[in-house]
Amino acid sequence: MSEITFIEPQKKDKKRCNVYVDGVFYCGIKLEVAIKYRLKAGMQIEKSALDEIQLETEKSQAVDKAMTHLSASMKTKKQMRDFLVKKGYTESVINYVLNKLEYYKLIDDFAYCRAYVNSVSGKGKRALEADLLKRGADKKAVEEALNETEEDITVAFAVLEKYMRGKQISKESLYKGFKYLLSKGYGYDTAKSALEKFGGADEDY
Repeated sequence: MSEITFIEPQKKDKKRCNVYVDGVFYCGIKLEVAIKYRLKAGMQIEKSALDEIQLETEKSQAVDKAMTHLSASMKTKKQMRDFLVKKGYTESVINYVLNKLEYYKLIDDFAYCRAYVNSVSGKGKRALEADLLKRGADKKAVEEALNETEEDITVAFAVLEKYMRGKQISKESLYKGFKYLLSKGYGYDTAKSALEKFGGADEDY
């Protein structure tokens, strides 16, 4: 059994309050719900009971908030989970919302990864992979999306050409250009092919 140690109104929404259990923030809930269930500091309660209360009274509102958040741009499942956590929802509500969004294909890590890969230019596969993993995309979804695309040597050449602009062509500058392509996430073979196209075919890196 746990204890509700503190209940305080939320600063941004006076119709909601934050509930602290055993001295730690546990969830956000409507004030009217707190009153209805007579929640107060010092009350002994199972955390699962709070989960059930929030799930029953706020799941629809949580879905609406998630939909509004999605309206701005696509989100990975982790990004949506992080958003709902910050809103003060319990694991039960978060799982309910995520299951609902996945069922209707409103969140789909593979679709997110594919859209991201197709929208970004000037980066190789390794850089794209790092970006997507940083956004919390499922690793398998990242791999599948990257497997659908090939690194474009023409784009890599354009990146190299821009980097080399204004620089004197030398073995040293070409090597730095080669390393620059690697730093942009391009694979060795793609970077070498771009370098050869630029005129560094005789260089051995």
